[in-house]
Amino acid sequence: MGMPVRIDSELYDQAKSHANAERRTIAGQIEFWALIGKAALDNPDLPIDFVRDLLIAKAEGKSLATPFVAQGKR
Repeated sequence: MGMPVRIDSELYDQAKSHANAERRTIAGQIEFWALIGKAALDNPDLPIDFVRDLLIAKAEGKSLATPFVAQGKR
């Protein structure tokens, strides 16, 4: 269930701009940023770009995944 939250107008404008570029709603963009921030705080040893890409890949689902094929000795 959604909850109304007050945010700074500058943050709202930034979210609106990024949301349009990334095809998300403004609320969805802010939620995405919050998830990245939470995941980064929970995993401080991981680079933020890795955390972001991991969340994007997870949201895309398995249908777009490329199967892993191990290479090495056979």
